[in-house]
Amino acid sequence: MGNSTSSSSSSSSSFSSYSSSPSSSSSSSWYSTEEELTLPISIEKALRRIYEEKQIPPLDLEDRYQISLFSEETALKILQKFRCLSDYVSFMVGILINSVSTRESVCFSDRPVSSTSSSSDYQLDDDVLKNLSLEERMEDTDASSLEVSLPLSIENALERICKEQLIPPLDVKARRELALLSEEAALKMLQRFQSLSEYINFMVGISDSISSQGSVSFPGPQIYGRPLFGFPQAEGVVDSLSMEEERSCTNLPPSSSLGNSDSARLKKSIPNSSLLASLGELEFRKAFLILSYSGKKKLEDFLTVELIQEIKHRPMIRFESEIWKVMGCKCIQEEERKKNVDWDSGRTYLYRCYVDPDATYTFKGPYLNKQRTYLQKVVGDENVIDVRFSDGVVGGHNSSISNVSNSIYHKVAKEGILMGFWRYQFFVFKDGGKTEKKKNPTSQVKCYFVRLEADPLVDRKWRHISSNMSIHEARRVFMHVDTVSSMAKYMARLSLILSKTVTLEVDLALVNIENIADIPCLGPDDHIINNEDGEPLIHTDGTGFISEDLALKCPQNMYKAKVMVQGEFEGVFDQSEHERESSVMTISKSYSQEPPLLIQARLFNNGTAVKGTFLVNKKLPPKTIQVRPSMIKVKTDPTLTNTQPANSFEIVKTSYRPKRTSNLSRYLISLLSYGGVPTEFFMELLLNSLEDARNAHTNKRAALKISVNHGELDDFLLARMILCGIPLDEPYLKSRLSVVMKEEKKGLKIGKIPISESYFLMGTADPTGMLKDDQVCVILDHGQVSGEVLVYRHPGLHFGDIHVLTATCIKEMDEFVGNSKYAIFFPTKGPRSLADEIANGDFDGDLYWVSRNPELLSSYNASEPWVRKYSTKNASQTKPTDFSYEELEHLLFQQFLESRFHPSYNVGSAADSWLAFMDRLLILGDDCAEEKRCLREKILHLIDVYYDALDAPKTGKKVEVPMKLKAKMFPHYMERPNSFHSKSVLGLIYDMANSFQTTDLPSQDAWKLPCFKEEVPSDCMDRWKEHFKHYRSEMTSAMRIDDKAAKDVAADDVYQKYKQILYDAEEFEDSTRRKEDIFNEALAIYNVSYDYGKFSFAWKVAGRALCTLYASKQDKVLIVCQKSVLREILK
Repeated sequence: MGNSTSSSSSSSSSFSSYSSSPSSSSSSSWYSTEEELTLPISIEKALRRIYEEKQIPPLDLEDRYQISLFSEETALKILQKFRCLSDYVSFMVGILINSVSTRESVCFSDRPVSSTSSSSDYQLDDDVLKNLSLEERMEDTDASSLEVSLPLSIENALERICKEQLIPPLDVKARRELALLSEEAALKMLQRFQSLSEYINFMVGISDSISSQGSVSFPGPQIYGRPLFGFPQAEGVVDSLSMEEERSCTNLPPSSSLGNSDSARLKKSIPNSSLLASLGELEFRKAFLILSYSGKKKLEDFLTVELIQEIKHRPMIRFESEIWKVMGCKCIQEEERKKNVDWDSGRTYLYRCYVDPDATYTFKGPYLNKQRTYLQKVVGDENVIDVRFSDGVVGGHNSSISNVSNSIYHKVAKEGILMGFWRYQFFVFKDGGKTEKKKNPTSQVKCYFVRLEADPLVDRKWRHISSNMSIHEARRVFMHVDTVSSMAKYMARLSLILSKTVTLEVDLALVNIENIADIPCLGPDDHIINNEDGEPLIHTDGTGFISEDLALKCPQNMYKAKVMVQGEFEGVFDQSEHERESSVMTISKSYSQEPPLLIQARLFNNGTAVKGTFLVNKKLPPKTIQVRPSMIKVKTDPTLTNTQPANSFEIVKTSYRPKRTSNLSRYLISLLSYGGVPTEFFMELLLNSLEDARNAHTNKRAALKISVNHGELDDFLLARMILCGIPLDEPYLKSRLSVVMKEEKKGLKIGKIPISESYFLMGTADPTGMLKDDQVCVILDHGQVSGEVLVYRHPGLHFGDIHVLTATCIKEMDEFVGNSKYAIFFPTKGPRSLADEIANGDFDGDLYWVSRNPELLSSYNASEPWVRKYSTKNASQTKPTDFSYEELEHLLFQQFLESRFHPSYNVGSAADSWLAFMDRLLILGDDCAEEKRCLREKILHLIDVYYDALDAPKTGKKVEVPMKLKAKMFPHYMERPNSFHSKSVLGLIYDMANSFQTTDLPSQDAWKLPCFKEEVPSDCMDRWKEHFKHYRSEMTSAMRIDDKAAKDVAADDVYQKYKQILYDAEEFEDSTRRKEDIFNEALAIYNVSYDYGKFSFAWKVAGRALCTLYASKQDKVLIVCQKSVLREILK
């Protein structure tokens, strides 16, 4: 495993050559004569994880051979089940129950499995199985039961396993499934969990037995799900069903019963039955890759049944290469190729379908992603398709401006998208949110189709949904969305399942989920105050509580990695004099043992959908979550009793350490300037930033500050290079600093000026009730702070959206949150919520800007808070229950088409006009009192329209910006055609930043660091010369992509490919390879790149290794930042 490249290629061939015939007699003699058996990298990594987690010795040669009998995908699946006791139990019980259904025997004894094994070997509890259908055995039929009684011998075995292996106990679902077995069978199964060798030999035995006896599908969850075209997988452990058998299994009608349009579309998707059958034996990702590489050409022109049978078991890397050579290179562009080295890394698979106005489809993917939505978690990646509808021409008219009830697209939604025999149906859509909607109202509207036909015995991710469910019933698995009060809220609520989240690993059946009341706003005589719609105003909108033990289960990496790294580098500037003189300053991720103070999450529980933040509460008993009515977005329908819900607590983000320096914005600068902050203050901040940018090529401190400020551009690589002592004139560092300087200039021009003592913090309500109505509690690094603060929330536009409040220390707060940090608490007293006063805010995850900057505080004068004066008329609302299911589907898809092709530009239009009017207001003198009064009135009206437009997707209001409120001319810094030259503070900032000159690296200024010129092993150099040749071709293809976002993803994938080759992991710190081997290859990469004059490849791929190597060569100690450099930066 020392050389990842060579091992990868050699293992692929040996692995695939034996996996197709596990019972081959020649194989047995082969392994006994070899000293070492090389397995694919993905298998080796999975084994290493098991060795480390369970502290067990490595497999011997014979056991390694046994696992090589499986295909790579099957082996990974089997090993994954061995890592978690609950998964293992569910998996093994699935094997037994499946064997009962097919009248096949599965033996738990140590002797080889044969077709004549006695049924007593796998005996199940007859009392449990009596009168139960196969599907009922596999489903959780009693969700209300919290405890499952097991025999004492089994309880003792479970306790011993958990204690010895330091693993959590079985979850309730696994205990119920274990209870289906006889006591003897259960004990034998648990015994195998303690020995990886026994487990693997057992799986080989069961595969021999099953494959020799015919049509028994391999049970248990599958990593990549059911086959694409409705046929069971054939991985050496299963045989294919005939087409008629498969049709009956999937409840599909016979071909004669298909409608004309279905039949026509089916014929277009299916070239011939034999090729279809072969495609059906492939994993979904492989079959989809074939569709993707075919473009719009016919599969039978390139593929044969024999070819598919020959390559179907090959590892994904080799499979992709073969398909590309056979058809991909002839059907699609090079930049569309999906060439990954981490197919089996556990990342999310994204599948896309592009629909043209003539109802033809083009498939693209699979794409790999690190994040996963809750929808994907429940149904499986392969059951979700991101569908993009084209802007092309329909009937001579551009579809984006034609009638959005276009019958062609509606027909696609009604009939579904067919791939072979699988049908994907319209399920949910989501726009890009308030921020993205303002940038581009159409690009962020995403539509998802899902596949419902799945076997609960095989595809356990779909265990909540049966194949005879309607799309409406399937949506109810997530939430009872039909109960929402209006059609406008239907998709807004359902789209909560599209948030990218991390699951809190807890069985919600064992959690006490309590409903607690919201705290109302009270008047002087303690009466409840209502809003203009007659609803009570509340202080606790969107926030609840979670017990400390559950909060501690929150994954620590939910602290935003980008922000954490920024905070860590920022610590360099905050060091005391004593710390500056310390021997070593290392930049490493360290996480507190305290739970996060606030968790932004979505809670799905028995049809209820909850959105908001959960404050850690040490006073709560263990396993407790408290939810307020304002957090409940969808209520449970008590009449729905037959749906098995997909319950989960999904974490979006947690409170995290903020940067001490935040950036201002045009909105914020305008409001601060209106409040009396002098222009000179902003210009001085701007000058300091420009000075840092100007000196970045010569001053390490300036270079470090600017590189940290833009660290998201390169994962803070420049900061690492500077801290490890690499000279600022090093070619790559110098060229990248020039790029960062341009980015700095671009940001400064639009008002993104850094300001110290200012933070972005998540907000919540005071749990103590001690804060007065003009006080807040702010918790930062060293606990609670005191004194005056400015508080604002983006995208506030009202003069009073910046509040001057008093930060107060509340001793009782510690009783609730302990030492947890980073949040702002608002009072629960007064006639109105402070959050509502600040840009109509709440506590469901909003970030609040909090400033302790003394110069701002001394000069700013607050205005009266926002009170709505102009309100858009409420639209007549219809409920989902007012329509039949067919009508509802039509209306929901119509909503999508309107969002996609007829978007509202009111948010952007109102914001732009506000800025134009505000610019004029800021430059008017006291002698223009009447014009200022008229402008203020316009601005106030525009603000109400703006806030209504932001909430329109949920309220259903038809918001329009009146013509009298639309600006005719715009200040020059907005870079609009009809502009005038503004002398306001924003105009001055733009002009000064625009005059800043940036420099580029001269092309002849290319040289190598002396310590990297040493001799590199020739095999490393040869290997990376070859890799570099491929890299140049792949990057050239990526750069040809027109769409910027897609281009960035493609380029990142190219770099990630070669990082994986170098590290055998995602990053240097995660690698298990010998450091000496990594450093040799890093030097080879460096020299190959610099010899060619292309620096990016070296640092983008091997940057962290090169930084570590450089630092070690200077002081002979592996450190991230040299002492001398640190002292120079901070003196």
